[in-house]
Amino acid sequence: MEAGVSAVVIAGAGPTGLALACGLAAAGAAVRVLDKRAEPATTSRALGLQPRGAEVLDRLGALGDLPGRSVRIARVVTHVDGEPMASLEVGRPTKLVRKPGLLMSQTEVEAALRRRLNSLGVEVEWGRELLSAAQDASGVTVCCEGERIRADWLVGCDGAHSRVRTSAGIGFPGVSVIESFLLADVRAELPFASDAVSVWLRGDAMLGAFPLPGDRVWRLMAPGGAAHPAPGVDGVVEELARQLREHTGVHGSAVAQVLWSSTFRIHRRLASTYRQGRILLAGDAAHIHSPFGGQGMNTGLGDAENLAWKLALVAHGAAAPRLLDTYEAERRPIAREVLASTSSLTRVAVGTSPAARALRDHVFVPLMNRPFVQRLIWEQSSQLKIHYRGGPLGTRTLARWSARGPRAGDRMPDLACRDAGGAPTRLHAELGSRWALLSPTPHDGEAYLAEARRHLGPAVPVVHLLTSGSRHAGVMLVRPDGHLAWRGDSAAALGSRLRLRFGTSSGHLPGKAEA
Repeated sequence: MEAGVSAVVIAGAGPTGLALACGLAAAGAAVRVLDKRAEPATTSRALGLQPRGAEVLDRLGALGDLPGRSVRIARVVTHVDGEPMASLEVGRPTKLVRKPGLLMSQTEVEAALRRRLNSLGVEVEWGRELLSAAQDASGVTVCCEGERIRADWLVGCDGAHSRVRTSAGIGFPGVSVIESFLLADVRAELPFASDAVSVWLRGDAMLGAFPLPGDRVWRLMAPGGAAHPAPGVDGVVEELARQLREHTGVHGSAVAQVLWSSTFRIHRRLASTYRQGRILLAGDAAHIHSPFGGQGMNTGLGDAENLAWKLALVAHGAAAPRLLDTYEAERRPIAREVLASTSSLTRVAVGTSPAARALRDHVFVPLMNRPFVQRLIWEQSSQLKIHYRGGPLGTRTLARWSARGPRAGDRMPDLACRDAGGAPTRLHAELGSRWALLSPTPHDGEAYLAEARRHLGPAVPVVHLLTSGSRHAGVMLVRPDGHLAWRGDSAAALGSRLRLRFGTSSGHLPGKAEA
């Protein structure tokens, strides 16, 4: 049978697919989410929400009580040959990062996103494996068992082995970083700080212990080594228990219960393109890399939020399809940087040669005690430094407003604002599916608001917020993902900017030929 047309079909109900669906549904776009699994996953490798990841969930209305149910990590303690050598403070607020990272299972994040999606009237369709997809000039035909779905757009959020990516003929080049990696979630009496990630380095061996929510629940992780390329469940636990004893002196009997264990290879891969006509990729379908640094799930959430508002504009007819090319232009460089940084971190942590291990133990690890190094690492890993200033929607050159505040493409700080009724609010609390127009006074914003609504379309919500202070002078239009879209002092200039960047006239946005 063949179903009716859906504006967007998303393959994959992991964090990326669910976040994308939430953003689209909240913006009023029709969306279906298909997943080949019979039910939600109960285990996951990803376990960290960086500050930006938590910020994305908050804007989507899905963060809820996750911070209260997570483990807030204050530091990463690194031991060399059994001795504590560095304590990297990651919970201390800086000028940029105000909130700590959160440790929790990816399954908790997915459950929160599903609750939000359900509240928007969309249910995940479980047991719906995408078998193939073919596109033409007017849409995409998605074939599932027993049904052919016609969609305007298809987004592959279906992981490293993405069938959507294969159907679109998009390459996924890369290399293996570590052949075998072991992990297990256990219930154990371990004498380690419950607010710290503990890491032990000894030669070419490494062990990590991560506190998780729950009663004495820990995640143990270690490279498998050449002698343990693919152990079974018992082999994983036995090897991790051996390394626990060797690195820390804690006997394996401290592990009272094994909740879950797994082995996997660490690869570094990046899709050759994020868009092929009416088919797009996001999350692990577009990029995979080492879990070191806890960037994977957060990078996928960033992909989803960036794509959601653009796809919503196109679905509403408020922007030309070429706007979708800016998704790859803004997000692929982020993924490329994450791949490079996590691969470098992995090589340093594992120590691929005696010289590399000596440099790690006597230079890199001690440097992590320096406050300026700690701030640099923490701010970089938080993902709050991400900006799109050099992209097609950003500002490449200095404008006269630049010296007094953010430029187009920059992430906006969470400014204190007032709504139209004068009630206090915060900028990021008003975003999600909405655009925000910031102006010093109600009168100043009227012409700008009319211009924004005229070019973004009546179906796209724009909220008017009042702000003050010379540091953020002028009128600003903020994208739903928290980045500045425009800043200036002329409503006509705002209209010109929106017409140039989002307008439906052909030729406004350079990019790939439309499907």
